[in-house]
Amino acid sequence: MTVWDRPEPPPRPVPLDRERIVAAAVALADEGGLEVVSLRKVAARLNAGPMRLYGFIATKEELFDLMMDEVQAEILPDEPPGHWREALSGLAHRTRRAALRHEWLADLLGGRPSPGPNGLAVTESTLAALDGLADIDTVMRAVETVGSYSTGAIRREIANLRAERATGLSKREWQRAHGPHLTKMLATGRFPALSKAVYDGTHVDAETSFTTGLEWVLDAVAAKLGQP
Repeated sequence: MTVWDRPEPPPRPVPLDRERIVAAAVALADEGGLEVVSLRKVAARLNAGPMRLYGFIATKEELFDLMMDEVQAEILPDEPPGHWREALSGLAHRTRRAALRHEWLADLLGGRPSPGPNGLAVTESTLAALDGLADIDTVMRAVETVGSYSTGAIRREIANLRAERATGLSKREWQRAHGPHLTKMLATGRFPALSKAVYDGTHVDAETSFTTGLEWVLDAVAAKLGQP
């Protein structure tokens, strides 16, 4: 039996239900990341004994599944997208925004799909927008390709944000600190392509980089789908 099929925990002695359990787990993760989340800590946050949670949630992985599905509600579009490109682009951007609100989401993206109600609704909405454009295998590869790009880009962005907090240096401060070494290395002439990128390339913010790369991937998907 999956965590989705189990009955809600009993309401006594402390009122407890799936919604409260997941909300407490998400709050813990928002504060300190997935590494601080445990069934025992969630129970303590709810002033409940941990055994009451163990009767409803068997493992920490099941708790992560519930948390992931909770955030999927933020990713679900308000209205069914009217165009396949709007569906895939909107999914990528909403996922990125959700990850910026809940950085721990980046650690779960790309894993096994969780069959929670919100996750299933997100997948249904996405596939429905591509229905009839190509055979189902092509449609699935298109969705996977865009998902792989957005997952990688989101993880990189979150990793940079975590590095800034860990070092106490902003991106600009980090560049200034490492600038003299990089300048010295580029002056050797051993890295002409990199030198051109550093001195001639346009440096953009994370959102612009994400959007540009996403549009390129969608252009490639459009070619495979035979769509303008």
